[in-house]
Amino acid sequence: MSAPAGPVVSLTLNRYGERRAWEGFTRMGRDHLHLRGVPGLRFYRLLGTGRGADLTLGADWRRWARLGVWASRREFERFEESRWRAQERGRVAESYTLLLRPVRWHGRWGGREPFGPALRHTAGEAPDASGPLAVLTRASVRPGQLAAFWRAVPASQAGLRGHPGLLASLGLGETPLLHQVTFSVWRSPADLRAFAYQGAGHREAIARTRREGWYREELFARFTVLAAGGRWDGHDPLQEALAPVPAPAPQP
Repeated sequence: MSAPAGPVVSLTLNRYGERRAWEGFTRMGRDHLHLRGVPGLRFYRLLGTGRGADLTLGADWRRWARLGVWASRREFERFEESRWRAQERGRVAESYTLLLRPVRWHGRWGGREPFGPALRHTAGEAPDASGPLAVLTRASVRPGQLAAFWRAVPASQAGLRGHPGLLASLGLGETPLLHQVTFSVWRSPADLRAFAYQGAGHREAIARTRREGWYREELFARFTVLAAGGRWDGHDPLQEALAPVPAPAPQP
């Protein structure tokens, strides 16, 4: 079966060993020289990560992320097969990549719409009705609202860790404190809704962002998970949730 046409999104997490921890930091500057010329890479961001699985004030100096928006799955696969990527894998202690297809989104990232013009679906449409899905939120916090934002973070994430439908999550960032990203992968849309709308702390935080104007810019996106592989904190969190690709039938 051929892959559907259209843009895809990748998120790669690289964790460096103790002796190479500094290299992860320096590559946040050096990798731009290569990535700006990669064919088919329409948009990308190099991101730091928080500690553990939550959005926190602390940074994990050994784990770094790369988000990419690709013109097609084939362009992404060429990059994954490239010598540059092979060399990167050889330098890290572990690497994990998710391949995603955006199904609904709105907002901007640095003044751009990385996935194209906003796409919203009506209540009757369900393009991601089954299987694992990923959610990304990105916010540029107004300096005057930083204290209120970070005070609300613990309550907004109450119940996230240990939720039976959560497969993986982490906090990401561009500029410390000001530009924050959350990324999570859920077993099903029903599990995501159970967390988003049944948690009082999460609902209140969303309401306050509108009421008090916390953000200068924000982006929300939902994705279906096309593929995933590698090691994330020593294992593959999506291994059981993603159905294996069937082997081709033998030719007579």
